[in-house]
Amino acid sequence: MTTRYVAIGDSFTEGVGDELPDGSVRGWTDLVAAGLAAGKGETVQYANLAIRGRLLEPIVNEQLPAALALSPPPTILTLNGGGNDMLRPGGDMLRLTELTERAIQRCLEAGVRMVLLSGGDPSERLPLGAMMRRKGEALTQSAIDLAKRYDITFVDVFHDAEIRRAGYWSSDRLHLNAAGHRRVAGLVLGALGYEGAAHVIDPSPNESRRVLAEARYYREHVLPWLNRRVRGRSSGDNRTGKFVDWVDINPAHKG
Repeated sequence: MTTRYVAIGDSFTEGVGDELPDGSVRGWTDLVAAGLAAGKGETVQYANLAIRGRLLEPIVNEQLPAALALSPPPTILTLNGGGNDMLRPGGDMLRLTELTERAIQRCLEAGVRMVLLSGGDPSERLPLGAMMRRKGEALTQSAIDLAKRYDITFVDVFHDAEIRRAGYWSSDRLHLNAAGHRRVAGLVLGALGYEGAAHVIDPSPNESRRVLAEARYYREHVLPWLNRRVRGRSSGDNRTGKFVDWVDINPAHKG
């Protein structure tokens, strides 16, 4: 049976941070699709409906139905979401758990294998990082509990100590870079039973946290994000998923 893999989520799943020379993004899901094709030695069909900036509710209520409605239907679906919800004031962890459980149930009813992921933990170098880590811990634990209850595959990127190193993150400190996406792809493929160690970067000097570097970080990344929040805008406004229908990934594809 042909493997048809669809990914839903936000910027983490879209591939933001792993930019290609033409300005498009690749990301761990593209690498997983290529890894599946190589591992099986046959063409895999792949779709990616993720859109940067999306909250979990539209991921579950809009992207998931579109994913399950693909023709032919998917055989594997990856879901990650909730990171953007955690960046908003408050944040209802119970609601996020309910939405995740609804997504799991819909996939099981449709006979689609779900792989649930927690995102990497960027909190060490973020403003209000301690609060972000508490929310991330709570969301990850709820995902662990749901995965056990429904016997689905769970990839715990949040507790992966290696990926917390600065060398896996983009300059905005919120999105993974190419090395980070490559590591996540290895973790996912390993969880799916494909051999090969997850990517590990060489040791590097500690990240500079000097005053000028911090000022530049706030000017280039934090202030624009705050400006979008004040204006009620999202980085994903007027965007669609990058592969909204099946594309063929052959065994020689490099991702």
